Amino acid sequence: MKVLGIMGSPRIKGNTDLLLDESLKGAESAGAEIEKLIVEQFTIDPCKENYGCTIDGICTIKDDMDQIYPKLIGCDRIVIASPMFFYSFPSQMKALIDRCQALWARKYILKREIPSAGRKGFFIGVGATRGKNLFDGSRLTLRYFFDVIGVEYADELLIRSVDQKGEILEHPDSLKAARDLGVNLACG
Repeated sequence: MKVLGIMGSPRIKGNTDLLLDESLKGAESAGAEIEKLIVEQFTIDPCKENYGCTIDGICTIKDDMDQIYPKLIGCDRIVIASPMFFYSFPSQMKALIDRCQALWARKYILKREIPSAGRKGFFIGVGATRGKNLFDGSRLTLRYFFDVIGVEYADELLIRSVDQKGEILEHPDSLKAARDLGVNLACG
């Protein structure tokens, strides 16, 4: 079982990062092989919408996404962990998602199969506010993103009212919930 964790926050060792680490520790404790990508550490240009990907399903932009595409397709489980910026993803995370337009073209225009049997995706969202609709935009985006990469949206852990770096350490129930999510990743 391969579990890919994608940390979408630009703040290393912040709340999102700590929750993702707990989740990956839980998955590893249940026997999964884990890998963590920190989006901030990759060079990912935004989609240029030049439609070159509709020809062969390969993005014409050459950057670090070339390393990420095989990981997205090759994992059994994926955890997207992200803070909310204006009720959505930070630009780094959104660039990664948008660049999967090439996989959308591969799947829906070129009709090439993307492995999907039993693949599941999970979302860890962290927001500073208590807004009722805080995670709605990100959930919708992730559902479509997961569809494109052949993954079922299976579970989520949504944390409100946590903002200061490391503040999540004062919420042991949330950390336990993240670890339990990771165990479920590997077992479910």
